[in-house]
Amino acid sequence: MKRKEASVTEKIYEQLSLLGKKVETPERPEDAVLETFPNPHPDTDYVVRLTAPEFTTICPITGQPDFAVIVVDYVPGPRLVESKAFKLFLGSFRNHGTFHEACTVYIHKRLQEAMDPKYLRVVGLWYARGGITIDVVVETGTLPPNCTPLPIGRTSYRGGRE
Repeated sequence: MKRKEASVTEKIYEQLSLLGKKVETPERPEDAVLETFPNPHPDTDYVVRLTAPEFTTICPITGQPDFAVIVVDYVPGPRLVESKAFKLFLGSFRNHGTFHEACTVYIHKRLQEAMDPKYLRVVGLWYARGGITIDVVVETGTLPPNCTPLPIGRTSYRGGRE
């Protein structure tokens, strides 16, 4: 009996080099591969939210750890980012020295380049350093009228801070 033609999901999976495989976290963000796959519903506008509540990097001056919640909202264009690739990309910041603003903007630029979304918002909710909390928002594109990202303020990503 002949095997039926591979499903769309199987075809997508075959094109991905990270998903389902044991891979090391890249040592530097610029070495990370942000794999993408075709938007399965290009005729429909919808919002995708990716949240990384345990993001870490280090201060480029002191070498001390910095912690943040990274929230990504996007309306896909032709491609979506594969979540394991995104996780490995974020993990590559763990030993990377960068300032909050530069880090958040860099994440945005890499996602923009990889996916070419209709709308993209990257929010870095950084924990206090030196008694000051720094939150960074980078937004590009146009949010379609029928799309509404979940509000940041109504979602408890950080204890005690709404």
